[in-house]
Amino acid sequence: QVQLVESGGGLVQSGGSLKLSCVASRVSLSNYATGWFRQVPGPGKGREGVACAASRDGSVHYRDSVKGRFTISRDNDKNTVYLQMNALRPEDTAMYYCATGPDLGCGLASDEYDSWGQGTQVTVSS
Repeated sequence: QVQLVESGGGLVQSGGSLKLSCVASRVSLSNYATGWFRQVPGPGKGREGVACAASRDGSVHYRDSVKGRFTISRDNDKNTVYLQMNALRPEDTAMYYCATGPDLGCGLASDEYDSWGQGTQVTVSS
């Protein structure tokens, strides 16, 4: 079973940067599609896909609102996936989760992933 542990969240001012990390254990991330999701508290607030990366073809996808600001990357030697977040906005405030799923390409729907980390909080002040 995949175990995922996120880190790197915190409080940052609008326009600032953070780099999230997600370390996997028990499996090799190079065999999975990986994704970053975020969720804000409140009724009807599901997890929204932010970025994903597939191993089989190297494809990556981003949510429109983060294109040009966020970058997903992976270090297979460290079995870690990263999310570099630049030009952060208050609306990026959320709990961020990494996830893995079958390497059939990658998408931003949460039901494509079956293993999840505990999350790391990102708060962007205005």
